[in-house]
Amino acid sequence: MTFRAIVSQNYRATILNEKGTEVLNFIEQHVLFDGDSPVILLDTTSHVNLKSLQNFHGLFNGALHALINIKRLNDVKFINKFLEESNEVLAKGGLFIGHIESLGNRKKRILRKFPRPLNRLVYFFDFIVKRLLPKFRITKKMYFLLTKGKNRVISEMESYGRLYSCGFELVDSKEIDGKLWFIGRKIGKPAFNKEATYGPLIKLKRHGKDNNLIYVYKLRSMHPYSEYLQEYIASKQGFQKGGKFKDDPRVTTAGKFFRKFWLDEFPMFINVFKGEMKLIGVRPLSSHYLGLYPEEIRALRAKTKPGLIPPFYADLPETLDQIIESEQAYLLSYFENPISTDIKYFFKAGYNILVKKARSN
Repeated sequence: MTFRAIVSQNYRATILNEKGTEVLNFIEQHVLFDGDSPVILLDTTSHVNLKSLQNFHGLFNGALHALINIKRLNDVKFINKFLEESNEVLAKGGLFIGHIESLGNRKKRILRKFPRPLNRLVYFFDFIVKRLLPKFRITKKMYFLLTKGKNRVISEMESYGRLYSCGFELVDSKEIDGKLWFIGRKIGKPAFNKEATYGPLIKLKRHGKDNNLIYVYKLRSMHPYSEYLQEYIASKQGFQKGGKFKDDPRVTTAGKFFRKFWLDEFPMFINVFKGEMKLIGVRPLSSHYLGLYPEEIRALRAKTKPGLIPPFYADLPETLDQIIESEQAYLLSYFENPISTDIKYFFKAGYNILVKKARSN
């Protein structure tokens, strides 16, 4: 093989020498090196090399317990393919252990490394080249041609989202020496999503009329692959007033600005023009979020198009239960008198937005 596959008796020594005691201790909280379950330690950035592990997988009868890679995911050109191949060779419940230099830690490192004000200038250009250029279709190919995908900027939430999209769930994570180490457990097959949101203009899969799936257009306000983290964030953060996730770490700094001034929702007029949404109506929801609603409310929602301005802004509910009650009241009124109901909700929502400065965080 063209990459290092360290023999089992040298696992501890290799991790200790190359990554340090704290990393070794973190891994050993979840992996028993001297146990009966097979473990493989790798030093590679190529998903092609992982295909060689298919032979190991056969030898282990599909019981590979853990796959540990001591190379950063920042240097992997095809991250999803790398995680998909890792998923393939692991047993159900098997662990993938890796690490990244996160967006936040990279910023801290650059600002410490250079004197002021040079450090801010270096960070600005680093962010443009290593974070933004890979997102735009027109510059993506050029970027990967020049860099081979190495030293890419990845946020913590993006790394977790990619894990979940590739059939893993997050078991544990820890920052060690400026790197974020994480452990993912295989829980299923990868989504193989070729339309995962990555650029500034995104399409989110949502439920529309008759429960048909539509793609809702928005300006990106969250880190890439955040759509795969809804259940994870719900379990970790809970809900705040207004029914949104509390202190949602998926929202970027720019995203907070976009949401404050409604910029992220402007592209949804595309859906209105396409006839998939109307101006006033219930929010188009993801499958996970819709699953939190009672069945009878889901049935009511399916009878009409979702709206750009939801009844939330008219009633200003604070909890998820209150949001559901608000939407139910709107829908029942709309089915009896659609035009007068939408007019009433339009002016009531407009007053709350313009006068009371109502916002959905």
